[in-house]
Amino acid sequence: MDGRVQSRLPFGLDKLFYGWWIVAACFFISLYVGAVIFYGFTAFVEPLVKEFGWSYTQVSFASSLRGVEMSILAPLVGFLVDRLGSRRLIFWGVITIGVGFGLLSLTQTLWMFYAGFVLIAFGGGGCTAVVLSQVVACWFQRDVGKALGVMTSGIGASGLMIPVIVWLIDALGWRTAMVVLGGGMWVIGIPLSFVIRDTPEACGLHPDGRAPVAPSATAKQKGVPEVSFREALKHRVFVFLAIAEGVRMMAVSAVIIHIMPYLSLLHISRTTAGLIAAATSVLSIVGRFGFGWLADFVDKRYIIAVCFAVMSLGLLALCRVDEAWAMLLFLVLFPAGFGGGMVLRGVIVRDYFGRGAFGRLLGIVMGVSAVGGVIGPTLAGYAFDTQGSYLFIWIALAAAIALAAVLLLSMGPKDKPT
Repeated sequence: MDGRVQSRLPFGLDKLFYGWWIVAACFFISLYVGAVIFYGFTAFVEPLVKEFGWSYTQVSFASSLRGVEMSILAPLVGFLVDRLGSRRLIFWGVITIGVGFGLLSLTQTLWMFYAGFVLIAFGGGGCTAVVLSQVVACWFQRDVGKALGVMTSGIGASGLMIPVIVWLIDALGWRTAMVVLGGGMWVIGIPLSFVIRDTPEACGLHPDGRAPVAPSATAKQKGVPEVSFREALKHRVFVFLAIAEGVRMMAVSAVIIHIMPYLSLLHISRTTAGLIAAATSVLSIVGRFGFGWLADFVDKRYIIAVCFAVMSLGLLALCRVDEAWAMLLFLVLFPAGFGGGMVLRGVIVRDYFGRGAFGRLLGIVMGVSAVGGVIGPTLAGYAFDTQGSYLFIWIALAAAIALAAVLLLSMGPKDKPT
């Protein structure tokens, strides 16, 4: 056998480039993981505060602990995925997340709660953005923007599960809900992990499903440079992208974790708040796919700067979200902006530096991003605990995102390394 992936499917689906099957598997993995360990956490905040009497800062810090571990793990995962491949990391990540939720369901003290989140973060490092983006970037070159846009849309679609998570908690209690979510991770994630193949070449295929390229047509000649890992670390584009990504995640994590408590302060019902939290995630699909598609045709620096500018305006609208027009503006702008930014970080790394060190480079970017994810929720929780309001933190984050947009615009073109 030549290693080529074979399939026997109806309706001509067996002729579909196998890379798109990998994108589909990554879509559903990211959908479930995004729902249970990121977007869905907001539904657990108030039940935990009510049962244990913990402060919003203490509960939010659990998410920050997850971010601390992932900030440490992301660069390591980037190195591992370049060496071991995505398939192994995804499989063991899925297993570990399920165990972590089992531990969370047994929580009796704050330290047990934190320990469960640390374990979940450890598993999440194996099957979140760094690993999934790596395998997609290996299978695509010309269509990498569209492919990453579809894959990361799974994270956006995870918002559809927030009302389900809210219902599980209200109907079964938060402990049983944890057990159900952990078991679901195994049922969904394990079979999908076996769909993954690390590179098209290992299957007798080529990126984008195209015909083999003549040896003389190197990646550099085709406009896709292969930059060494050390060279990339010193490149202005990489440094600016990492800083901007840290700021973006600081804002995103603060909003995602605190959106339901914030809406509760505005006397919006828990059910309605859950739907709004879900919409915040789901509507990001527009930005993930739309901006990802545009990135295949338009200068990527301008596209990602637009994403950040749109996010900033959305955060300002969040300050008046108790009014219908502001709610609509927030749901149109903020999700599209942060969704597009999530896609563009991988597209830019692939476009500027090739795929040779993609996993390591994206891992470092994700590590900086995770640091922002640590700061955002804890800072927002502290702002509420001390001021009784979220308005100041929303305005401060909007300003920080706007400055990051300016920073991204100052990145040089890929053919002019600094």
